[in-house]
Amino acid sequence: MSNANTLTPRMAALSLGVLLAFLAAWQWLPPLFNVPEFILPGPLRIWNEFLRMIAVEKLWHHTGITALEVVVGFVLGSLLGMVIGYVLGVSPRAELVLSPYILALQIAPKVAFAPLFVMWLGYTVYPKILVAILIVFFPVMVNVLTAIRTVDPDLINLARSFSSSRLQIFHMIEFPATLPPLFSGLRIASTLAIIGVVVGELVGGNQGLGYLLMYGEGQGNTAIVFVTILMLTLIGVLAYGAVVWAEARVLHYLPRAQHHAT
Repeated sequence: MSNANTLTPRMAALSLGVLLAFLAAWQWLPPLFNVPEFILPGPLRIWNEFLRMIAVEKLWHHTGITALEVVVGFVLGSLLGMVIGYVLGVSPRAELVLSPYILALQIAPKVAFAPLFVMWLGYTVYPKILVAILIVFFPVMVNVLTAIRTVDPDLINLARSFSSSRLQIFHMIEFPATLPPLFSGLRIASTLAIIGVVVGELVGGNQGLGYLLMYGEGQGNTAIVFVTILMLTLIGVLAYGAVVWAEARVLHYLPRAQHHAT
């Protein structure tokens, strides 16, 4: 019996057909309605601009800078969220002490920190990474904390009855129970990291795709903006796909229905 979630050749052909129809409509419909190309350039114009940016505007260099900032911000923010989530989850006293400050940090708009980080650290990669860390941290921390708090207490009491240490309870019961919610948070965080990096590059950057967005706007070149958006989308797809790939490898023991439910 075929799985409904499996991509069959027919479904792949239909998906490709939808894409081709969309690109054809994008290429031919705007001129029919007298939409200027500088407002909505067609796919061919964007492709030509993509090739020009590779040769002239160092597109791969800027893409690599943004991708590096996304990866570093995502990894550091996720690790920080995991550590704080586990600490608050296993220690109610620590949650009482730290949760007001963490909540205040979450309520404060992250974009407001970007100019401050630029003033402190200059036009380097560090302000962008810090903004990404702030945005990534909270969803990971909340998912881990919630997962630990929902662990079956009977399992913990049973482990304690066998004289299990606190570290053994965490390693054998609490940590495995948090993995599905953790990866759900990592999926969200993988997309939020890009937002944080781009915000930092827009506020104060002289390299990266956020810089190219500002450059394209300043030049009045809509095609540059479209190319940059497509490259950012590509980075997001790859980051999200990497998390899904890791999730499939780590959570392979879960039943498929439960895996997709998370």
